[in-house]
Amino acid sequence: MVERKVPVNEMARQLGRHRSTIYREIRRNTFRDHELPDYDGYYSTVADDIAKERRRRLRKLRRHPHLRGMVIERLKAYWSPEQIAGRLLADGVSLVRICAETIYRFIYGKEDYGLGLYRYLPEARRKRRPRGARKPRNSVFPASHRISQRPDFIGDRSEFGHWEGDLLIFARDLGHANVTSLVERKSRYTVMIKNQSRHSRPIMDKIIETFSALPSCARQSFTFDRGTEFAGFRALEDGICARSWFCDPSAPWQKGAVENANKRIRRFTPGNTDIAAVSQRDLIDLGRHLNDQPRKCLGYKTPAEVFIAHLRESG
Repeated sequence: MVERKVPVNEMARQLGRHRSTIYREIRRNTFRDHELPDYDGYYSTVADDIAKERRRRLRKLRRHPHLRGMVIERLKAYWSPEQIAGRLLADGVSLVRICAETIYRFIYGKEDYGLGLYRYLPEARRKRRPRGARKPRNSVFPASHRISQRPDFIGDRSEFGHWEGDLLIFARDLGHANVTSLVERKSRYTVMIKNQSRHSRPIMDKIIETFSALPSCARQSFTFDRGTEFAGFRALEDGICARSWFCDPSAPWQKGAVENANKRIRRFTPGNTDIAAVSQRDLIDLGRHLNDQPRKCLGYKTPAEVFIAHLRESG
């Protein structure tokens, strides 16, 4: 169209673009040779090379190899992009300022994706989640179910039958299987349930199936974090009449009993375990092993002994 001297407005109409876009494209990516002006013009392949070179020049981590090296070194030390950007600014080791977003674009950019630096990020995502894609969960976990609304007799462990739950995740390349870990707060009794996926409803159904055999006094409530795998918590209210409570965002310490239990479980099933090859019977045997170990917080009684004693008192 440029060679045929088609008006820009007509180009924009035919290409379905605003005329300013066409003006900008021609102005920025037209080839010019001061020695041989007869060769000046807009050529598609040359325009593409000009645009790529301009983008390359604009990238700070391309223009400053020393800064690039420092960023890569800290990424491989498992620093987050926010930590790297903040520390470089605080130490003043580089005259060039970068932000976390610059580092993320460097990690996931086409030119440097082959370095595999995404493996060192906390989530190790192969593809970057679009900014703003994470939806707020206030509507999923309402204020009436926040841990701040939980009765004090649950917090001080004075009443039996209140549980904490979490999900144990394993290496992604081994599949989607995972384990729900649940701990009764007063007795520290541990239950583990194998799941085939992280979908909430199947996880809730497994909890209902496992706990329905217990008397209602032994399954009064569950405290979870705000993971989407627990979004179907209302099924517990309908299935076994158990109330659910949720920790504040980024506050796993508010369900410390199950976090402590997870550390014990991880001794036998570390993150690289192929959980798909572990049966529910194996998890029951592991739970029995953990529940038969004496605990200092229980006066060196075992969780199994305390749990059974409470069941007999309530029965």
